[in-house]
Amino acid sequence: MAQVEVKKIHTLSGHRDAVYTLAPSPEHPIFFSGSGDGMVVQWDLRQPGEGQQIAQLPNSIYALHLIPKSDFLIVGHNYEGIHVLNWRERKEVASLQMTKAPIFAIQSAGDRLLVADGEGFLTVIDFPTLTVQKRLALSGERARVLAVNPGKAEVAVGSSDGFIRIVDLHKLEITHAWPAHTNSVFALAYTPGNPGLLSGSRDARLKAWRADQAYTPAAEVVAHLFAINDIAFSPDGKHFVTCSMDKTIKVWQTDTLRLLRVIDKARHAGHGTSVNKVLWTFFDDQLVSASDDRTLSVWDINFLN
Repeated sequence: MAQVEVKKIHTLSGHRDAVYTLAPSPEHPIFFSGSGDGMVVQWDLRQPGEGQQIAQLPNSIYALHLIPKSDFLIVGHNYEGIHVLNWRERKEVASLQMTKAPIFAIQSAGDRLLVADGEGFLTVIDFPTLTVQKRLALSGERARVLAVNPGKAEVAVGSSDGFIRIVDLHKLEITHAWPAHTNSVFALAYTPGNPGLLSGSRDARLKAWRADQAYTPAAEVVAHLFAINDIAFSPDGKHFVTCSMDKTIKVWQTDTLRLLRVIDKARHAGHGTSVNKVLWTFFDDQLVSASDDRTLSVWDINFLN
């Protein structure tokens, strides 16, 4: 393995249940977490021990998304639709219940919100008016993860049937659909500066797809022992991390899919339970991980060659 120096620099605590989701803010030291306890917490990496609660909702939170160039944080509230928070003012400004199913992922594309839910729908919402434009049925199984293609008006949706589906955001129609994995697709990410898509699944496999060639397969790696929960790229795009139900975080080289480092409890004082989400921030390139153990860890990762 290439030389990668990993140091755990903070443990953030305060949540009373598993932490499922993370979201960045436009101010790079600040980010947000959402948990099974219904809390949305704001953290500042300059003062990492001082998390501030900005909302308390009755049910679990699996998805957070900050609208770019705004102060609006969208919360996917289990069984209660979405809530719109003004994070600076720490108050709720709007809500919309488009489903009573769990909401697993939220992304935005222009003025529209894209919401993936437990009924297997992709809901497209006009954000300025908070009205539903379309509820697109994808499959009878849960829609678990979304990734918006930065180079084309389309979104990739991973579902519990193992399929990835590509939806044209102009026509709001499925243009590609294929059985990508043998089990639920939990993680999707487009490769920065490169027309590729990475996917991770409950089957523990990491796969690469050629987004510019009708999503034909490019590579496959048996990456973890158990489910891959999330994928996050470094700010420069040269590396990425995966996190897993097997309690580890793994560091990879983007262009080769070469494994560089395993971050675990024994060697790095990592998490002792499933790692659910990772966020590679622009604040000193610090990495944040969220876990079933109710904590967040902050990591300093340096590449020595």
